[in-house]
Amino acid sequence: MPVKPLPQGAHLAHLKNQAKDLLKEHRLGNPQAAQRIREFHPKFRNATDFAIFDTRLRLSDAQLTIARERGFSSWARLKNHVEKPTLADNLSLPHHKRIEDPAFRRAVDLLDAGDVEGLRAHLNMHRDLIRQRVLFEGGNYFRNPALLEFVAENPIRHGRLPPNIVEIAKVILDAGAKHDCASLNETLGLVTSGCVPRECRVQIPLIDLLCDYGADPNSGMQPALAHGEFEAVDALIRRHARLDLPVAAALGRVDDCRRLLASSDGQERHRAFAFAAQFGHGEIVRLLLDAGEDPSRYNPPGAHSHSTPLHQAALAGHYEVVTLLVERGARLDMKDTIWQGTPEAWAEHAGKAGLAKYLRAHRCTP
Repeated sequence: MPVKPLPQGAHLAHLKNQAKDLLKEHRLGNPQAAQRIREFHPKFRNATDFAIFDTRLRLSDAQLTIARERGFSSWARLKNHVEKPTLADNLSLPHHKRIEDPAFRRAVDLLDAGDVEGLRAHLNMHRDLIRQRVLFEGGNYFRNPALLEFVAENPIRHGRLPPNIVEIAKVILDAGAKHDCASLNETLGLVTSGCVPRECRVQIPLIDLLCDYGADPNSGMQPALAHGEFEAVDALIRRHARLDLPVAAALGRVDDCRRLLASSDGQERHRAFAFAAQFGHGEIVRLLLDAGEDPSRYNPPGAHSHSTPLHQAALAGHYEVVTLLVERGARLDMKDTIWQGTPEAWAEHAGKAGLAKYLRAHRCTP
């Protein structure tokens, strides 16, 4: 689920009140509260709504949820950000300008400039840089990146990549980053889900390079699917990523979905349902509804979990999927957890006037 960035001049008292409000919504059995707790409180990951509501939630639990919902690892870290901000806490700056370590910052500057020899010499002089990570909090992702992860330009910092970024990445890998499996896989996910690598025509070469150095092609699949980067998906399949039910559903492969359905687990079906609705594959949505998927359930983590399948279908203008979900009983009053919009509001925002009118008519029908 995307986090809610802290506004400028955030007050701790206001954040404490948000935690108390979450406790109240939990006591009332609000499904949106359950989704937020499930997404951001480690103790409740993959828990059902019933299990969450059946647990007595403490104020410290609600505060941890609020902190992580804002992109911070703990309430203490959030409190420190508000009361004693540092350069790294300045969320208005691009990530490379928030780096406090001068040697790491210099390495990123050389990377951005495409200075192969300068970067190689710098890494030879500062050999520990390859193992270092920088801490960024307050954002959706990219919270603890190693140097290699900056080659993806995701999140966007400049909106471009040097033409020789593949060679730059190879310098970092050969300097030792190839031994950091977590960073390899994180970088692959950033590359496969990023628009800048694709626009600069280096997405596929970077995917191949990272896989050649040992990145797991499956680690890049979910980010690519969630962002509709289907050229990257094809490249990952070529590199032997698994064709499981969520992948087949996102690609609209009906026969593969039928074949894979029986052997899939609940999490795979949930994710497949979210992708099928997002990309407008009505026959697969119907198949999963017939298999028992809940049309009103929030999407799973990594698949726009702040929203429901109906939100995503309405946003994209998939009329067939929207009508199917409504016919199968999807709730029209469900609100997303960030902007508090209904599927009807999402359709209006996207300029889908016909769909918004359809949803409004059904919302007003007893």
